[in-house]
Parts: sequence; structure tokens; C-alpha cells
Amino acid sequence: MSTRLVPGDWVDPATGAPLGEATLLDRIGRVRVVLAGERHDDAAIHHWQAYVARLLHDRHGCDRAGRMAVGFEMFPTRVQPVLDAWTRGAISSLEAFLDAVDWKAVWGFDPELYLPLIRFCRRPGVRMLALNCPRDLVRQVGREGWDAAAERAAAEGISRPAPASDAYRRQLAAMTGRAMADPAGDPEAARRFDRFVMAQQVWDRAFACGITRALTDAEPPAVVLGIIGRGHMAFGNGTPHQLADLGIHDTAVLMTGSAEDPFALVPGAADAVWRFDA
Repeated sequence: MSTRLVPGDWVDPATGAPLGEATLLDRIGRVRVVLAGERHDDAAIHHWQAYVARLLHDRHGCDRAGRMAVGFEMFPTRVQPVLDAWTRGAISSLEAFLDAVDWKAVWGFDPELYLPLIRFCRRPGVRMLALNCPRDLVRQVGREGWDAAAERAAAEGISRPAPASDAYRRQLAAMTGRAMADPAGDPEAARRFDRFVMAQQVWDRAFACGITRALTDAEPPAVVLGIIGRGHMAFGNGTPHQLADLGIHDTAVLMTGSAEDPFALVPGAADAVWRFDA
């Protein structure tokens, strides 16, 4: 696993043509939500996300006017007060911050991977957003369906997800190796797959609801950068789909790609891709 950001080029996955940084910023500088997709255990991607954060921070002049929010899949909403304390400097050390958010329990990946982003959020004008929901809520939906957990989800600020497209269902099946059963031939397997999809959508909707709340706040940020797994955003599915259902249509999806990891280089996967091997 690389620990250094490898120089490369921004490319348009629709054409494979390079995008200059100025062109990229012209595209994403006009939207309110930028989603930077990750593989959770890849340090190079996290350095890239911190680079994107700096680009947006400078683009929007967040030191001088307005605010920037960075929303994290890694943090459940219950730790939002800790994130607020960190950004205003009330927590003195990274060790104290990681203890206060109960990092090992809520995420578990090596915290070193996320330190560039966590440190970035101490910059003036930046707010951290906790976007995640309790895992056992997702598990309950996976076991019992949405209706059984709807009241609890509402208490977490999560509304019913918009229906998943057929393309997203196929994407989830391909990414997880799960079979899309024929309801006529195996209705029970089909129900299990439906509940699996809905469980994934609980995360998608939770992230979208958290971002929407920030954008409809009394003092909304100029831009929200979402730090989220790339499976929750590729091809406009997942969180972008749920944001659109909530009325947020000006969203850009950024991901990384390479010859060894070509997932994001498929046309339509993202609005722009940083090629590590370009």
C-alpha cells in the first residue's frame, strides 16, 4: 500500500481525455456537493482526498468568507459534538480526539490513514460533519425491512430512501458477489436481496440526509466535501441518487483510478478521475 500521493493527471472518464486543474475547478467550483470516493484502506487515496479538500478550500476562499464542511462516513452522528470541539481547537491532541470519538469501535481502520484529512479540518472556516448512522440500524433493516426500523431511522434524521434503480441493484450484486434472485423462481432469496439493497441504502440516505441538513442550515457552507466509500457514489447511484431525491442536484463525483484499479475509469462512473499512473 502506497503512502505517497503519486503524481498523475485528472481525466474525464467519459472520454479518457486529460482535464487540467483549472478546468476541473471550473466544473466542481460551481456545485454545492463534491463527493470524493475512497477505498478505506488505501493511504494514497486519503492523501488525494486531502489534496481535493485544499483545492476546494482555496477555490471558495474559506479563510475569508463562507464556510466549508467536510462530511465523513467514518463518524456516526452521535459524535458530532466531538468533531465540533476538534475544529474549534478545544481538543488538544489527536490521541484525545481519537479516544473521544471511540475510533476503534466506530471505524477500526488505521487512524493514520485519515490524519491528513482530520488535520485539514483544523483550518479556519472548515466544519466536520458526522454522516453515519448506528450499524445495528442497518442490520435491522437488512433483517426485517425498512418499515420495521422506520421510526428509529426517523429519530436518527434519516427518511425513507428513494427506490434503488435496476443499475444500482446490479452494481451492488456485482460488487458483493450476491445473486439477484428471480422472485418467481426463488421468492425468499429475492426478498433477502431486496433487504440487502435497502440496508445499503440506509447508509446512502444517511449520508445524503446529513449533507442536506448542512446545506439547509441557517448558515450553510459554500461547499460540502463528502468523504465516502466509492461504492456509495459511482455512476450517480447511492448517495448522489438520494441527494437528488432530497432536492440537491448540483453534485460532483470524484474518484481515483489506474490500470491496476480501473473501476472509476468506466464512462459514467464519475465526473472526474485522478489517475495515479498517468
